[in-house]
Amino acid sequence: MFVARPIKHAAKPELFRDLAAALAGLLAGETDWAANAANTAALIFATLPDLNWAGFYRLLGGELVVGPFQGQPACVRIALGRGVCGTAAAERRTIRVDDVDAFPGHIACDAASRSELVVPLIAGDRLLGVLDLDSPTPARFDADDEAGMAALAAVFVAATPGLTDRAIP
Repeated sequence: MFVARPIKHAAKPELFRDLAAALAGLLAGETDWAANAANTAALIFATLPDLNWAGFYRLLGGELVVGPFQGQPACVRIALGRGVCGTAAAERRTIRVDDVDAFPGHIACDAASRSELVVPLIAGDRLLGVLDLDSPTPARFDADDEAGMAALAAVFVAATPGLTDRAIP
């Protein structure tokens, strides 16, 4: 049985190194996108402090559609270029927002969210979706979180071959 607990380290790079190793072990041998996304979201939500949402939006038919997540109910569909998730997907770059109220066009799925970090999921040259984290604390995320979440996203994509918009129901 796998038990997720907060990982306590003095430095975030160590925390994310250990979290990436735990995620690789958790996903080992499983290739189903929903199973891997659900376990990835649960692991992140259970181990990282001060989050109120952690999960996936997948690219389907030219828009982002909510996938497995932990937290309050979420917006189901997000157009590319809209909000933090849609912008990160359209621009294929990680976006860190210290104050979501200051982000033009922010979509408030959970009114408690104050900061957000969105990492695009990319395999080769193909955009698959995004990994989204929200926090009720302003400026919760920093450069170490960006690098760490990019590493976790890479573990997820590598463990889920065949993750394409045609393969996802």
